[in-house]
Amino acid sequence: MNRYDYIIIGGGIVGLSTGHKLLEKNPNLKILIIEKENDVSKHQTGNNSGVIHSGIYYKPGSLKALNCRRGYRYLIEFCDKNNIPYEICGKIIVATEEKELPKLQDIYERGIQNGLTGLKILRSEEIKDYEPYCTGIKAINVPQAGIVDFKLVSDKIAVQIQNKGSYIHFREKVTEIKEKTDYAEVITNKEVYQAKAVISCAGLESDRIAKMTHRNLNIRIVPFRGEYYKIKEERKHLIKNLIYPVPDPQFPFLGVHFTRRIEGIYEAGPNAVFAFAREGYKKSDINIKDLYESMMWTGFFKIAFKYWKIGLGEFYRSYSKSAFVRALQRLVPEIKKDDLEKGGAGVRAQACDNKGNLADDFLIVKGKRVIHICNAPSPAATSSFSIGETIAGEIFNR
Repeated sequence: MNRYDYIIIGGGIVGLSTGHKLLEKNPNLKILIIEKENDVSKHQTGNNSGVIHSGIYYKPGSLKALNCRRGYRYLIEFCDKNNIPYEICGKIIVATEEKELPKLQDIYERGIQNGLTGLKILRSEEIKDYEPYCTGIKAINVPQAGIVDFKLVSDKIAVQIQNKGSYIHFREKVTEIKEKTDYAEVITNKEVYQAKAVISCAGLESDRIAKMTHRNLNIRIVPFRGEYYKIKEERKHLIKNLIYPVPDPQFPFLGVHFTRRIEGIYEAGPNAVFAFAREGYKKSDINIKDLYESMMWTGFFKIAFKYWKIGLGEFYRSYSKSAFVRALQRLVPEIKKDDLEKGGAGVRAQACDNKGNLADDFLIVKGKRVIHICNAPSPAATSSFSIGETIAGEIFNR
């Protein structure tokens, strides 16, 4: 029998940060991280946009707001301490229609309530001072936003965890969890382990892992693929930093936007289209089990009914580059179809309840010996050290 102090399921940045914070509190712990892939951060962490989020969007007092602001500080400190390149470049959120102005004002006020400083409302002509090729009627300048390679952050955390005598097992998949009186038992396709407690940070598989101990869990992960285009080298001058639209208040995604990555790549996207596989990074990716589970979930058709119009638009933009470009031209009119080439994609693990509500906040489900992080989409990467600290505090206070 393999015994550890704590077992973490999932080697993305949230799982790794949780291990990091546990060891920070007690360096003598023996921790095991179980990862089904051959490396850390192969899914959501490794395929996100690389944006360090400021916390401006989130409802004051929510887990997203609290953890994003605190996690932001921890992330910057970690990067500084470990010589990981990042840049606080700022971003603008741009209203292009009069009807978006109340939402823009609401975002500004949320930012103030969440503790952001230096926010500035920009008049139409002032937008050009920040993004010369961007057009809008009003915008917010958010100086705290930045960029980093979260895979580099994850790699550094992984090395530090192993250097402290803890373990990361790759190519190992959890098949069962049993909560006992004094310990938890984790069964994988290779071994059986025991630990004082188990923390699941399983991302796209989080609901399946959670149902191992919470049979009546009323949420399901619905995968949404986000597709990107790269901006060609000769057209990069159209974008300086990060340009975001005012998000649609009816849809829990930020809309297609422009980003600059720390390695010098400029991107446009992502959209948010229902994926036919939880790891469906290509349009052609179909997993029958994943698709069946999504389609048979009682909440799925309620989502489809609620968001059918927006969903059709996202599908259309997924298959029509021209439609995708038209959405981008609302922000930067000079961007053209020929300026873009196919980029990568990520899949967002979005929790949905059986009433068709998409979870708008981080969701943590607690058991006697197991803690499940069941909804941790954006800004989870920025928030990861704070989420890890929260979980570590919960563990040590039991």
